[in-house]
Amino acid sequence: MRQNKKKKAILTPLLLRFSPVYLIGLAALFMVDYVQLFIPQYMGEVTDGLASHTLDAAGVWDLCFKIILCGVMHLLGRFVWRYCIFGTARKVERIMRNQLFAKLETLTQRYYHEHKTGDLMSYFTNDLEAVRMAVGPSIVTAFDATVLTILVLYRMITHVSLTLTLYTLIPMSVLAVGGYFYGKVIEVRYRKMQKAFADLQDYVQESVSGERVVKAFVQEEKQFEAFRAVNEKKRQASLNVVKVNVLFIPSLRLLVGATYVIAIVIGGYYTMLGEMTLGRFVMFTSYISSLVWPMIALGDAITSISQGIAGINRIHEVMDEESEIRDPEVPDEVGPFSGQISFDHVTFSYSENLPDKLKDVSVEVKPGETLAVMGRTGSGKTTFVNLLCRLYDVEHGSVSYDGHDIKKIPLKVLRENIAYVPQDNFLFSQTLAGNISFGKLDASQEEIEKAAKAADIHDNIMEFPEKYQTMVGERGVTLSGGQKQRSSIARALLKDSPILILDDALSAVDTDTEERILENLKEYRAGKTNIIIAHRVSTVQNADHILVLDEGRPAEYGTRDELMALGGIFASMARKQQLERQLQLVD
Repeated sequence: MRQNKKKKAILTPLLLRFSPVYLIGLAALFMVDYVQLFIPQYMGEVTDGLASHTLDAAGVWDLCFKIILCGVMHLLGRFVWRYCIFGTARKVERIMRNQLFAKLETLTQRYYHEHKTGDLMSYFTNDLEAVRMAVGPSIVTAFDATVLTILVLYRMITHVSLTLTLYTLIPMSVLAVGGYFYGKVIEVRYRKMQKAFADLQDYVQESVSGERVVKAFVQEEKQFEAFRAVNEKKRQASLNVVKVNVLFIPSLRLLVGATYVIAIVIGGYYTMLGEMTLGRFVMFTSYISSLVWPMIALGDAITSISQGIAGINRIHEVMDEESEIRDPEVPDEVGPFSGQISFDHVTFSYSENLPDKLKDVSVEVKPGETLAVMGRTGSGKTTFVNLLCRLYDVEHGSVSYDGHDIKKIPLKVLRENIAYVPQDNFLFSQTLAGNISFGKLDASQEEIEKAAKAADIHDNIMEFPEKYQTMVGERGVTLSGGQKQRSSIARALLKDSPILILDDALSAVDTDTEERILENLKEYRAGKTNIIIAHRVSTVQNADHILVLDEGRPAEYGTRDELMALGGIFASMARKQQLERQLQLVD
């Protein structure tokens, strides 16, 4: 059942946390802007002094020293604000990336079924980069542009002319209004561009992962055409962002040029009339030059902040997701499991508009017993396992371990007591030793080899040049299907949990290898509970109990001999598989 989403802000707390450092950086930036204002003033004084012959050599050197001092203070202040603001922005990005990954770790299977890999990857790349730019360089440019503009205008009013200053405000007012609407448009288009980028990334990832299937069905040309369509969609979305910039940036430059024209025409006119000295005219044009960068920077800040807002909104969509599988508010005190499992009238569906995958299933497993679950394809075997691992929550009926309802057991405790080998046998892109020891990171080499021998993979590993240090490639691509399954089994055996679940984990090995592994399991797992999901009768023939599911319902239950005597589904599957094996032997 879906949980109501609760909006969570992750950026605001971080900005508040680092606000003292930001304030130091902004103070240094303010100092830089303030010191920068004196340079045009000193240049004006030098110009007027030299023109009127009232400035001697000592005066020139004094003003030059002041200009150099301003430059040194500008250098120091620039280092401080870059360290404080840019450095903090990097920290914010790193913390948010950690928080985002931690959040993804808590989300359920349902979320990953509904969201593509490309979307998730784009959060960690483009979106976080946009947020970093917004809380780093954009803060600098926005603050710097605002403060410098205010200070320059103040100096222009008090040291030059109020009338001339008012004239220069005309282009700036147009910029302010246009920038507001530009920011709104760029935010919407940037979100669409990010979505298109995620689709492109997902398509490439899926195509590379399925490269062997593409080649096997000779679909390279079709895949390329599909890629061109996705790539074109990304290009159009990017162009939509560029088109706005194409209009805004030249308009910004036009406003800067208009400001220069006002300064030269009106300022020059006043100078020719004698209402302004040449030094004040130089000072005025220097101040106008000081306004050029803030006007351009303001445009960049609007773009970056708008993209950052779009990025943080996309990240909030993930952070606002409420995991359906959560720790209980008042958990039971649970120690190591003895291995007792109870399914009590469990009925389950993955969605309200989908049919039930399990229907009124009840079964008891005592400590140390082995339960096998069989059934035709789609009968609900994997769903049975998903509920045992609490990858989904039971809505009707209950699942319990040692008498504790599964919903009352802390997730960490539950999963520490279960070793699970899923159908897909996922292996990480690291060494075989690293993959086998994934469930027990401090395992010794002796323990790793013992588990590998029990899974009947040790001899294969020793044939590799690098042995246990062999890199298996992405998703174990360098191994065969049987080797991947046996490596996954070794990983689960090394964990040595009270409960072992094998979800069709022997389907890719031959019957002789299967017999050796099952024989090893008897010794390795003596006294511990095992759940084996299988479609081969040979895999489950020595189980204490066999549950046969048929369209989600418990159709048969008992030992192998009891089910063969019933002459039902299990007996039919056994006879069919026996016939197939005899035909293979004849061939």
